[in-house]
Amino acid sequence: MAAKNELEKFDFLRKLALELGASDAKVIPAKKVVVEDRVVLKCKVGCNNYGKTLACPPYTPSAEEFRKIVSEYSYALFMKFTSKAQADPELQKSLSASDTSKLPKETKEKVDKFWASWKYDKKEMLTSVVKLEKEAMRSGYSLAVSFVSGSCQLCDKCQTETRICVHPDMARYSEDAVGVNVKKTAKNAEIQFIFPFPKNPESFALLLID
Repeated sequence: MAAKNELEKFDFLRKLALELGASDAKVIPAKKVVVEDRVVLKCKVGCNNYGKTLACPPYTPSAEEFRKIVSEYSYALFMKFTSKAQADPELQKSLSASDTSKLPKETKEKVDKFWASWKYDKKEMLTSVVKLEKEAMRSGYSLAVSFVSGSCQLCDKCQTETRICVHPDMARYSEDAVGVNVKKTAKNAEIQFIFPFPKNPESFALLLID
């Protein structure tokens, strides 16, 4: 078990995460980050964004590769961000509609508003996480690297044909895409994970530090 004072030396990053919008953040030993092959399987089966961004499979490191990468790190900052987007249980039933034009007008407007708000908050989360990564690097942890939940939101269409990202300074891999079991990792970090969400969706992020 990591000594308490070893974890506390990264408390400046935890505090900064909260200042940058995280609703919760904890520093944990990197070995508490749970990586599973079945998480990547869920990306391949049933996800509409599979193969559409360079931050998602099949363009990301495999779960096996990522487990090795995590083993080379000592600590991690695990974070939760709560979106301002809102959807009650009834509206949530319409969020997965493949064609929103077929929804009643009022419902469609609510669904569109939800996804616009959610997308904005995801971009804000990414900005915050990249700032944390850079702060860790400035503080001497040169191999710090960050990950966020879900598919990349930076471009309307990703350059998957060329496999050259046009925003390499900002784009980060999805933690789900490399096999991070967010639910189990949240439990290890003692951060509450609720699924399905009751009203405001929550996204999670990870910063590996060494």
